[in-house]
Amino acid sequence: MSTSASLRSGAAAQQAFRDVMAAVVSPVAVVTALDGSRLHGTTVSAFASLSMAPPMVLVSLDERSHLLAAIRRSGRCGLNVLGARQADLASVFARPGPGKFDGVSWSPSEGLPRLPDAAAWIAAEVDGCVDAGDHTVLLARATAAELGGESLKPLTYHRRSFGTHTPLAY
Repeated sequence: MSTSASLRSGAAAQQAFRDVMAAVVSPVAVVTALDGSRLHGTTVSAFASLSMAPPMVLVSLDERSHLLAAIRRSGRCGLNVLGARQADLASVFARPGPGKFDGVSWSPSEGLPRLPDAAAWIAAEVDGCVDAGDHTVLLARATAAELGGESLKPLTYHRRSFGTHTPLAY
């Protein structure tokens, strides 16, 4: 039998919530933006499809993020949905601080930094921002979307490690 912690207060409750959320499988993407000529990017697992008409996504970024500040200024961002073989790239962009693009190839697409060999690419314009705890949720309208190679399996994050999805055989 498992025990539950009240999420109203305390470090134990916060850890319980972290543990539960670690059990949720999430896709992995690198969100990118340009601030003048300066490149910004960070790994996220909190993004999802929001609407089909118009096509929209939501992305959650830490309120202290330099990337978030750059996106607020430009009103645009790129979403590089990573493939199963890109865990190293996800780790590079997950670390704090500048220099994430050092040694990483990229190309401009729709005026945004695009990473090679991603499973999918979305360029988006921000329609709104919602403050949510220590994060900000971007509500962004997709202006371009493209699949990578059809054989690419998605990179996922589960139980604090990277992996991929394997379809069930029925």
